[in-house]
Amino acid sequence: MWIVLFILAFMFVLGNALLLLRTTKTPKIPDHLKAAPDDEDNTSDW
Repeated sequence: MWIVLFILAFMFVLGNALLLLRTTKTPKIPDHLKAAPDDEDNTSDW
């Protein structure tokens, strides 16, 4: 009996995790934005 409850709980958790992963949306960065150039000369300041 306990194994059936464990399997049902596992399927419920797995189903909810897959649903959350499917519905998450990655942020879209506009094309006109570009990364700032790294200023590697200032790394010796600390």
